[in-house]
Amino acid sequence: MNVLLTGATGFTGSHVLPLLRERGARVRCLVRPRSDRSLLPPDVELIEGDIGDAESLARALDGIDTLVNVASLGFGQAPVLVAAAERAGVRRAVFISTTAVFTKLNAQTKSVRLAAEALIEGSALDYTILRPTMIYGTARDRNMVRLIRYLRRWRVLPVVGNGEHLQQPVYVGDVAAAAVQAIDAPAAVRRAFNISGGSALTFNQVIDTIAALMRRRVWKIHVPAAPVIGALGAVERLGVRLPVRKEQIERLNEDKAFDHGEAARAFGYAPLPFAEGIRRELESLGLLG
Repeated sequence: MNVLLTGATGFTGSHVLPLLRERGARVRCLVRPRSDRSLLPPDVELIEGDIGDAESLARALDGIDTLVNVASLGFGQAPVLVAAAERAGVRRAVFISTTAVFTKLNAQTKSVRLAAEALIEGSALDYTILRPTMIYGTARDRNMVRLIRYLRRWRVLPVVGNGEHLQQPVYVGDVAAAAVQAIDAPAAVRRAFNISGGSALTFNQVIDTIAALMRRRVWKIHVPAAPVIGALGAVERLGVRLPVRKEQIERLNEDKAFDHGEAARAFGYAPLPFAEGIRRELESLGLLG
């Protein structure tokens, strides 16, 4: 199997690469010129380019039979990527999307991602689309590590809203395994799957789980969501950039629980419980209590 992997230097892609190689795949990585390649094996084949650049894609896809696209579909580059894969004669393709396409909010990239998925579904590729929930797992994640570091420093945590909306974070190793498992699964061809964590938790439960593993006592102070969201929106309309965005708070107060039963039946997807996944992250950070 000759695989082109995009997004190999990113958080999730860096976990997909070793799994592909363990399966005996010959892997080529498409990397942007300025990307950090320090985590890539020295012997991996690299092609410089971008998924929105047809010329570099043509070079990268030469001789490739399988595409694993971990790079974001949220920047409007899917038409170039899909067309290049079809021209190169690629048959099997796995695309990482996101369950954020189901948000009821007017998110900036929602329409772009939905258009990308529709394009993939209308293509000649034997595609699989995987939609992970919020991905976590190491210091490189952009989600749980921020909460962990806050709880390490402070014992009082303001929570915007009641903290009872559901989340279903997914461990990065489970997302990477799903991308590789789906390649050889006939039942996964020309289908899309939700790739969620082991179970749904409220945000309050997420905080309590992390705090318990760190052996930290944390007090949660719940702040009404509406005025905070309104204030952030007003500031953003003035062009001011803040560490927390209005959309992030709105997403926190939206249920994000998704059934992964179809993925389990199609290719044996079996995600870790959150308590185990976050324990591994805390252990990697040296922060287990």
